Amino acid sequence: MLTRGALRAHLLDVRLAGVVATSREVSLRSYRLFAARDPRVLIGIDPERDWGQRELLGLMAQRCGVSADPGDVSGRDVIDPDRTLAALDVFAERLAAAAGRRAPVLLGTGHPHRLLGFYVALAEALSAAGCTVLTPAQGRSVDITTRFGLRTYNLDYVRGVALVREPGAGHAGGEPGAHTHSPLPVRTALAAAAEGGGPLPELVIGDHGWVCGAGQLGFEAIGPADTDDPALFVGEAEGLVSVAVPLDDAVRSEYYRPLTRYVLNRACLSR
Repeated sequence: MLTRGALRAHLLDVRLAGVVATSREVSLRSYRLFAARDPRVLIGIDPERDWGQRELLGLMAQRCGVSADPGDVSGRDVIDPDRTLAALDVFAERLAAAAGRRAPVLLGTGHPHRLLGFYVALAEALSAAGCTVLTPAQGRSVDITTRFGLRTYNLDYVRGVALVREPGAGHAGGEPGAHTHSPLPVRTALAAAAEGGGPLPELVIGDHGWVCGAGQLGFEAIGPADTDDPALFVGEAEGLVSVAVPLDDAVRSEYYRPLTRYVLNRACLSR
């Protein structure tokens, strides 16, 4: 069993928390864009409050442990590992609750290169506990605005976890899927589930637009978020997102395996 102390040391050792790779400049830019309600940073959240840059910085300091000093404008950002651990405990509680009632769940990621394995393990554990892992709208086209213009992607599922791929991309080339912050994939999946008359998820697990897009529509949503993803923490503060776990969401995929073991053990879903 992975102890809390061992996981804390791991978080710091691989920079999932502590001093992380995300730069202070990138985080502050995200806060400025969020305050201006730029949809690229809102990623599906429609905040009730007007969040100014100082308010956002205060929130991120409270939820993540970043510096609250607006004069701190360079270097690497910081995540408090104890805040990560506390959020992982609540994350595990929500998994356990879903498993206990055998709730239908939907999992999706905009970070397939890094986080796919984490979500696959959760999907398999929830399925083994009797939850229905939903896969609505498989193969459906989704038009997403990117920095390169409008791009069409296809919604796909890998072992129960949703992601988007460029048309023509497949498993043969080893491409795990495309990186995206867009809420459009989860909106497409949820709309297809509703149109098909099948069950709707009682819990959505993911990152970026998967969490924010689902939370905005009233679904319980949980997932990890980096210091430059203020939308998830604002959503949590406003009651739209159930759990936002502060951590670096772009380290090597194998570094998330201890988190997986810890969360599944806390949720009594280990096999």
